[in-house]
Amino acid sequence: MKILVINCGSSSIKYQLLDMESAEKYTLLAKGNLEKISLPDSKLTHKPTGKEPVVVMQPVPDHTLGMKLVLDALTDPKTGVIKHFDEIDAVGHRIVQGADFFSGSVLVDEDVMKKIEICCDYAPLHNPAHILGIRAMQHVLPKVPQVVVFDTAFHQTMEPKAYMYALPYEYYEKYRVRRYGAHGTSHLYVSRRGALKAGLDINNSKIITCHIGNGSSVTAILNGKSIDTSMGFTPLEGMIMGTRCGSIDANIVPYIMKKEGLTPDEMTDIMNKKSGFIGLQKKSSDMRDMVTFSEQGDERAQLVRDMVVHHITKLVGGYIAEMNGVDLIIFTAGIAENNPWLPLAVCKHFEYMGLKMDEAATNAARDEAIISAPDSSVKVAMIPTNEELMIAIDTMNIAKAL
Repeated sequence: MKILVINCGSSSIKYQLLDMESAEKYTLLAKGNLEKISLPDSKLTHKPTGKEPVVVMQPVPDHTLGMKLVLDALTDPKTGVIKHFDEIDAVGHRIVQGADFFSGSVLVDEDVMKKIEICCDYAPLHNPAHILGIRAMQHVLPKVPQVVVFDTAFHQTMEPKAYMYALPYEYYEKYRVRRYGAHGTSHLYVSRRGALKAGLDINNSKIITCHIGNGSSVTAILNGKSIDTSMGFTPLEGMIMGTRCGSIDANIVPYIMKKEGLTPDEMTDIMNKKSGFIGLQKKSSDMRDMVTFSEQGDERAQLVRDMVVHHITKLVGGYIAEMNGVDLIIFTAGIAENNPWLPLAVCKHFEYMGLKMDEAATNAARDEAIISAPDSSVKVAMIPTNEELMIAIDTMNIAKAL
């Protein structure tokens, strides 16, 4: 069963085409990543299995054009892996926000699409992009099953003390205002892979997963279940991110709106698209640029790096207290996987509890690896995330049941 997985992020489109026999037995036909959407140096890296990678550099202002580039890459006569989309049996889509409409993956129909659209209010950078991806696939493959897998589903195990806000209760009843979290598919995948790598029983474990990319979140996972996470009602809450401010004093919002004469939509745009790295440093929303600029003496770029470490440290420390300990800390996603200085800087703050890092192993990690020292009281792992595989498995199971 050939399954195309589409993972539209706030500034990226990742995709994989897999030939699935079972959850354990599958063949990756191609994968790719379109990054830096909305920036002038957008780049598509297409990697067909058994062929040379293809890199396309061109400005990509939005996800609509981005999806067209992805589709062209998969069917290209020379570098593609299929002749026509008729070869695809099902398409799986990552969806950031399903609110409390969905506790698991579902087959797409118009009712599902309406609910995903309602949830655009909760994930304004993501759900609109997901909808574009679904509609594009429906146009190309109108008879092929489309399945949606929700990042929020994994966090449905949180208790009210973790997901409720101390606002008038009627806002929860009327408008579903509560913490939903995000990156659940990634946190689920890396926690299980990390437990396996560290020799832990996932059902008897205390794990903290740090998904650090253009969007970032940290999750406390007790005995395999999410009990707390840093993202909230929308993916804006939590730590500093590429274009998002993260958690701030709520009174800052009306204060700036009054001073600048801003509408709610304009303020939302500032907090989601013009803050974070790009808001502080002004030149870029990409951590690779922050590293380069800081090494050149850019103080604001260094501030961004320092704040990322500071925010992760506070979240990890809080979750250690919440779970009364930790067995394993996992780092994953683009920034964490490609910047060994980050886990080293964060974990330095936990030396008091006997955590010891293996600097050489951290710097050398390119795949799943334990990066803490053998005599460390807490294991630390680098686990590349594979949300696409988790999505493909759910998509296969739902499509086979039709």
